[in-house]
Amino acid sequence: MNNVKSSFSIRDMENLSGIKAHTIRIWEKRYNLFAPERTTTNIRTYSLGSLQKLLNITLLYNNGYKISKIAKLEESQIPMVVREIVSNNSEKSHAINTFKLAMVNFDQTLFLNTYNSLLSERSFRDIFNEVFIPLLNELGLLWQTDTISPAHEHFISHLIKQKIYINTEKLQLIEPSKKDKIFALFLPENEIHELGLLYLNYEITLRGYKSIYLGQTMPMESLTDLLKYYENVHFVSYFTVAPTKDKLTTYLNKFSTTLNTSNNAKLFVLGHQIQYLTEEELPNTIKIFHSIEQLTASL
Repeated sequence: MNNVKSSFSIRDMENLSGIKAHTIRIWEKRYNLFAPERTTTNIRTYSLGSLQKLLNITLLYNNGYKISKIAKLEESQIPMVVREIVSNNSEKSHAINTFKLAMVNFDQTLFLNTYNSLLSERSFRDIFNEVFIPLLNELGLLWQTDTISPAHEHFISHLIKQKIYINTEKLQLIEPSKKDKIFALFLPENEIHELGLLYLNYEITLRGYKSIYLGQTMPMESLTDLLKYYENVHFVSYFTVAPTKDKLTTYLNKFSTTLNTSNNAKLFVLGHQIQYLTEEELPNTIKIFHSIEQLTASL
């Protein structure tokens, strides 16, 4: 996993494209669409170029093109037809497939053109919720099954973060209209997965609240500095991998003791690790949320 993958199994091809392995084999045999290499044990392996071609073909196929018609296209024509479809049609499934293609090829231009095409018809919030979240969920599964490398994931995540930063900055030029509470967003020590937290920062700012973004791996003791300046601070955090299951209760008890002062501080928590928590066991100053939508609905 330390290097970018350049060779893919037929299972990888299935995972990335959504086309069943036996269908890929039929397309390969009947239409000569792919020319896989074989290992010494006679197992098919596919190049990055073959994967790119399959994703392009999948987009055309899902857009109503018959596989027999696709097979008659010149190799150089397929990407051209794909780009034409993407420029004229920004349906969710097409966009997700195109973003995956951009990721596999580290193609920033394709990512940006696809995003801008979506933006001409939808708001940033719609794009994030309807396209980026499903895309990220798919990428999580692809990463777990070793289909993509960390380099792929980091590339696409950075581009999505870039869009969150741009849209958040536009909102930050407007003076907050709500003064009843302050939000401070942070990740605990040893936690670096911030994409969800960044988007929450956007949503909170959109709703007119003052939001202070503190970022990754924040020592708990440093959070007390905010209480010197503000009252009614609502801390928001994502627990994706940290604190670990065995340290969750200790962390939250310490947080409650350290931050629960006369300033009326509260903590909102999301993320994978909250599955190990129950609302009844938590202090009344700590609340768990199972989704971004659930938290934003409570604001």
